[in-house]
Amino acid sequence: MKRLNFTLDEPTVELLAKLADKYYKGNKSQTVRAALESLAAHQGHDGWIITGYTPTRAAYDVNCHTCGNEQHEGNVLFKPVFEKGNSPSAIKQIPNEEWVECSECVEGQNV
Repeated sequence: MKRLNFTLDEPTVELLAKLADKYYKGNKSQTVRAALESLAAHQGHDGWIITGYTPTRAAYDVNCHTCGNEQHEGNVLFKPVFEKGNSPSAIKQIPNEEWVECSECVEGQNV
């Protein structure tokens, strides 16, 4: 563990506290780490990354992509929103299977 000394403006401090409370049980260090990992993943990536999720209602029974639990027709699920990277072969690499996530898995992603 190493202590760093830097100054943040008030809106950034408030955002850090809000995100830490919402996603990391108040752990600001873990929140900053997740933000830095996300930034690193977005910089110069070649393939596809998930930048967020959009809600959708299941038209039939389907399984969650992450946990595999069956989700029934009518449940609100979440479809990933992909961002294309720099690779010329990225178009060929996008998943072509139906991809939906349950709310528990989306909450765990912290996107």
